Amino acid sequence: MKFVTFEKPDGTFRAGWLLDQEYAVDMHEASSGILPSNLLDFLENSESNLEKVASFSFTKEQKGVYPLSELRLKAPMPFPRSFRDFYAFEQHVKQARENRGLGMIPEWYEIPVFYFSNHLAIKGPGEAIVKPEASNWLDYELEIACIIGKEGRNISANQADLHIFGYCILNDWSARDLQRKEMKVGLGPAKGKDFSTSIGPWIVTKDELEPLKAGKGYALSMKATVNGRLLSEGNMKDLFYSFGEMIERASAGVTLYPGEMIGSGTVGSGCILELGEQVHRWLKPGDRVKLEIDHLGVLENEIIAEER
Repeated sequence: MKFVTFEKPDGTFRAGWLLDQEYAVDMHEASSGILPSNLLDFLENSESNLEKVASFSFTKEQKGVYPLSELRLKAPMPFPRSFRDFYAFEQHVKQARENRGLGMIPEWYEIPVFYFSNHLAIKGPGEAIVKPEASNWLDYELEIACIIGKEGRNISANQADLHIFGYCILNDWSARDLQRKEMKVGLGPAKGKDFSTSIGPWIVTKDELEPLKAGKGYALSMKATVNGRLLSEGNMKDLFYSFGEMIERASAGVTLYPGEMIGSGTVGSGCILELGEQVHRWLKPGDRVKLEIDHLGVLENEIIAEER
């Protein structure tokens, strides 16, 4: 299933899932209030709520089912409980460091590492991304995120799949000049990532991807274009650390809750920092960035300038 959050013609926000790729089900309205109105509440009891969904039979003619053309898709999880972003694709790490004259860090091969980003600055498909006024090195990052659907602590990598609800496209926007300066102090990234992260257009439940398992992930082609020009190509199956290993690390001594979001880090070739300015300049207002991942859809956003 593909879960979405959307704005209805009357201005209300609701969550549900796609029906026949042309309609969206308002799960609260269509179930006569049995299911919640937002995805975060749905995930609090995701297993039982998915069973309820399976017990219903929805058609495009019934109450609470709307043509997608009448709706505005938002970030499928507008306010995740938290956002941890990992650094799990080896090619990206090696190339980005090589571009700065640095070798690989031996410790990278010992533990999957992550940082916390701003979980309250989430944007969805079609929403504008405001370039930080203080930054001139704006970058995109082509990633995949998983959404936690079941509470757990000290989760082992081989049990982690039981705690994953689904996956979506993630663009971890980065102000590279702010990031570079702050990391010289020995902390971060923080302000360089603080302004925006976009996800969407929907969250695909893990069962849909099961036949595509490959390597440490799934055989999902990943692409990024800027103003129609193809810049990045990769595949999720090339993960060095699986999402299971990431979840094991994140949950060590810590409880993970439904609605938390975990990012993969950038796929190889998936950002300007890695490609180099000789391939493409840093992003500026007016640029349109489109990320596309097999089965997960297309996420497109335009850069705009900060209003004065």
